Amino acid sequence: MGRTAVAAPVRALVFDIFGTVVDWRRGVARVAASYGLPGASFADAWRGRYVPDMDHVRRGALPWLNLDQLQRRSLDELLPEFGGQGLDDGAREQLVLAWHRLPPWPDARRGLARLRKRYLLSPLSNGGFGLLTELAKHGRLRFDCILSAELCRHYKPDPEVYLMAAELLALRPSEVMMVAAHRNDLRAAQACGLRAAFVERPREFGRPDLADRLPDPESDVSAADFLDLATRLGC
Repeated sequence: MGRTAVAAPVRALVFDIFGTVVDWRRGVARVAASYGLPGASFADAWRGRYVPDMDHVRRGALPWLNLDQLQRRSLDELLPEFGGQGLDDGAREQLVLAWHRLPPWPDARRGLARLRKRYLLSPLSNGGFGLLTELAKHGRLRFDCILSAELCRHYKPDPEVYLMAAELLALRPSEVMMVAAHRNDLRAAQACGLRAAFVERPREFGRPDLADRLPDPESDVSAADFLDLATRLGC
């Protein structure tokens, strides 16, 4: 499942969050269902607007909006399709905040604890700084710092996000490893000189055939989960 050793010294691991560290689908579906919406299908539809909305910002069709602002914009557009047009502002705010309180995958806490013994750990996510800070606290996810795309006002896969991580950590790009369950994220990081670790999350979209699956031979390391990753990285 990929190379089991990293040729160059890696000092920091930076993590995609949604789908890689936390289970966005289950968390969003649970809150949506509490407001009478069809949980899983609503979560899928909302997530389906995630990349297109960020692309509008990346192309300049929208001014800079952080992820909470984009999620609220897409939520207001989506609710009528699911009969939720009557939800008030308070309910809509709680739906947006669902992304701040997503449950970690079962291996996430233990895997991060092992990896943290050897590496600096940080998110590197399109989530806003406040969102990621609250998510880490809620999920008891021990990172050494928080790196958000909001800090450079770009969204992945813009190279500015990956290069920002190395710059703020005072490391060379080759000393930073991107950890993600999504091949496109990893390939973009590698194009900026970062290393890559693929972690499989077959249940991210509810159906294994919709997720990126092992093997990923283009990554420096491939793993079945964070515990497997820790073993492969000697932690």
